[in-house]
Amino acid sequence: MGHLMILATCSLNQWAMDFEGNLERILESIRVAKQRGATLRVGPELEITGYGCFDHFLEGDTYLHSWEMLGKILQFEEAKDMLLDIGMPVSHKNIKYNCRIIIHNCKILLIRPKLFLANDGNYREMRYFTAWSPVQHVEDYYLPRIIRNITGQSVVPIGDAVISTIDTCVGVELCEELFTPNSPHISMGLDGVEIITNSSGSHHELRKLYKRIDLIKEATLKNGGVYLYSNQQGCDGDRLYYDGCALIAVNGQIIAQGSQFSIKDVEVITATIDIEDVRSHRGMSSRGMQAVNISPYQRIEAPFALSSEKINLKPGFSPTKPIQEKYHTPEQEIAFGPACWLWDYLRRSKASGYFLPLSGGIDSCATAIIVYSMCNLVVEAASNE
Repeated sequence: MGHLMILATCSLNQWAMDFEGNLERILESIRVAKQRGATLRVGPELEITGYGCFDHFLEGDTYLHSWEMLGKILQFEEAKDMLLDIGMPVSHKNIKYNCRIIIHNCKILLIRPKLFLANDGNYREMRYFTAWSPVQHVEDYYLPRIIRNITGQSVVPIGDAVISTIDTCVGVELCEELFTPNSPHISMGLDGVEIITNSSGSHHELRKLYKRIDLIKEATLKNGGVYLYSNQQGCDGDRLYYDGCALIAVNGQIIAQGSQFSIKDVEVITATIDIEDVRSHRGMSSRGMQAVNISPYQRIEAPFALSSEKINLKPGFSPTKPIQEKYHTPEQEIAFGPACWLWDYLRRSKASGYFLPLSGGIDSCATAIIVYSMCNLVVEAASNE
């Protein structure tokens, strides 16, 4: 019998420094994932604070409020019996890190800092954060009092480690790390990690989705494995637009894909996978020759199985089949991306509408078309509610 498990990833429309609102969207994504039977839920990068906080990441209150929100997630009833991958900034030894917090049943299993920071194009992560170094290094993190009172823990591991459950092994890859030449998924996969999560704050650029999907498929094609990609969605209060499109891939094939341009605040996608498919894919002798020489990761044990006896015994229940990934045309991307940004900015600024002056030139014509596209998206979304 196979080892079937339901896994969930999501796109969230998070607002910079909107701690309470961001928390509600995170809890809603956990609730939806739980209703669909998922035992692992992955969220986008820096989902508790929002990605575009800029110099607020240099302020101590940002870290304090992040821990307060995490405390509420730890106590969320519907988060029980799930492995959760949550994003927030963490200060360790007075050094600020962009982190993932892996939790299970009101306990923190691991704080995993980002290894490689995005610092080109529109990204300036090195202004706020430090990259964790060296790789595969793990230290003790002393939890703040508000979390100690909730979990009963005083010290948890922080660093480049992986989570070992009863039935599989889960590792974290954070946004930019997927795009680097020697990505962590290579060494993690060779060390027996079968499920890799990626939490991103990846903004929209024309045709960028092709690159993302190619890299995600490649990450699991040669080495096998399951890849869960989560992304921010919306304008986050900045001039950038994060275009969502959460993805799940298995052994080089996409099996689930979320929408790329959406005005929904919460979008959760799930898929059923058979972990034995990964083990069969890794049967190559050449892979084994490389794997025996890999430096092992520290494994943090979780007394929990992602697979479920209920779904394994359910008649006719089978793994999600591969799909043909969907891409918009360049013209659709140009119409939808700016339109989604306009709608997000409008509702966040609490304005009643846009004043649209028309001179008759190409600029005003293009602006009018984008506003028209925004109106169509809003009307369509409202009619589907």
